Amino acid sequence: MERFTAEERAALEPYFTNLDRPVFALINLPEVVKGALFARYSRSAKSLRRLFLDEFYDPDQRGSATAATGSERAEKLYEKVFFEYGDDSVAQLGGVHLACENVSNILTKLLEWGRLMAYLEQSTRYVPYTGKIDDKFKYHVPAELDGTPLRERYVEVLDDAFDTYCKWLDPLVEMFMAQYPREEGVSKGVYKRTIRAKALDALRGLLPAATQANVGIYGTGQAYEALLLRMRANPLAEARQVADEMLVELRKVIPAFLRRVDLPDRGDLWSRYLAETREATAAVAAKVTAGVEAQPVEEVTLSAFDPDGETRVVAAALYASTRLPDDQLQEIARGLSQEQREEVLKTYVGERANRRHKPGRAFERTSYRFDILGDYGAFRDLQRHRLLTLEWQPLSPHHGYLMADSVAELGAADDWKRVMERSAELYEEIEKAGLTGVGSYAIPMAYRVRFYMDMNAREAMHVIELRTAPAGHPSYRRVCQSMHRLIAEQAGHQAIAAAMSYVDHSEVELERLEAEKAAEKRRAEG
Repeated sequence: MERFTAEERAALEPYFTNLDRPVFALINLPEVVKGALFARYSRSAKSLRRLFLDEFYDPDQRGSATAATGSERAEKLYEKVFFEYGDDSVAQLGGVHLACENVSNILTKLLEWGRLMAYLEQSTRYVPYTGKIDDKFKYHVPAELDGTPLRERYVEVLDDAFDTYCKWLDPLVEMFMAQYPREEGVSKGVYKRTIRAKALDALRGLLPAATQANVGIYGTGQAYEALLLRMRANPLAEARQVADEMLVELRKVIPAFLRRVDLPDRGDLWSRYLAETREATAAVAAKVTAGVEAQPVEEVTLSAFDPDGETRVVAAALYASTRLPDDQLQEIARGLSQEQREEVLKTYVGERANRRHKPGRAFERTSYRFDILGDYGAFRDLQRHRLLTLEWQPLSPHHGYLMADSVAELGAADDWKRVMERSAELYEEIEKAGLTGVGSYAIPMAYRVRFYMDMNAREAMHVIELRTAPAGHPSYRRVCQSMHRLIAEQAGHQAIAAAMSYVDHSEVELERLEAEKAAEKRRAEG
């Protein structure tokens, strides 16, 4: 290991977790310095700590762990490497945690579109939307409605939806308590949280897509740039306004990474390209589908798969353990009996102790495309699986809505229907006013939206096992249970379906009970 003098060690200690081992972390440094250090690292024979001392350390900042050590040099380096030379990979080397609060559920989906970012979103399952701020419910009022008669009507209809949600929450909790008495050994806290979550799950369909949520994001400079370019091209005023606010805050942390976003010949040009292609595609889509009505379909349709996919996965499973080329292994796999292929995959998958134990990349050799017509609430949860390919159509009242059986049992069906119908009428009024896309804010989450999920078998295992867990919401559990059956029955990939051993097809009455009991046990042990 490289040796440092006592003076050098004193200079390095505030910024590195150790000075005498080959694995260490960078601390107390601006993101631009960390990124620039790694950018130089790739083209230098020096160690990272030596590079820091020689090229970034500022003795005048000594003793200040949070000082902008080397920031000026880092900014200049980014100016050359990132902006002038166009080396975009450099922008992957610094990241920011960013909070976006009180954004609509329409915007949360736009924020969470990118694959290479991390997100946490406020849940409708654990946070009741019964409270008000300044005597207003938590929903977004689109700026596009300002100065129009539609704004007052919008507020009236959405207030009615929230009032109805509040009206039935406590009665539904009481009904569930009567139906599911607390069992011996279940604590009051676990029982109360479980019942509350079940009631909130049943009623979330009343909440409009305008309902506000908080979103936490972590991403690299490159990911934020791509996100901002998309948001600045979006037709919704909320998206563009939040993009402007994000850019201001991000430039306080990683300014060099985001210089191109609003330059006329760079980011502006890119965003204009995105907007123009979206509008042109919408126009040609309207032209080629004019007069065509949607055919009735099941909630989940397996619209594309490879009939030989399971054989290809077998060949891929053998690949890393042989010296044979891929086409020859596929020929061998085709010559195996079904039992032999199942034996290969069973061996490759091994004994999985829990759903987090996943087989290797051989399962990425085949894929499935599911076309889904599910309620918007379920879509919100499934959309966050970002490594697959997912796209959705605009939320509208055209595909109808769902209602939990418990709502009808409670006697709330007429109220539910009224909220749905009034929202649909408001949507049509907004659309007729030429405010395309704005009407979606008014549509409750019980309405169905069409979207597709295209994923390889490895990602399918992750999604389906996770989203069929007993603690999950009934809506997305049903969707993912259908996916699993279609893989086995329609695609005929029975060995792949069998490898998904943690898929749960059971019917669960109290979805959160076991999860809440396990959480309480962990808290007690911790």
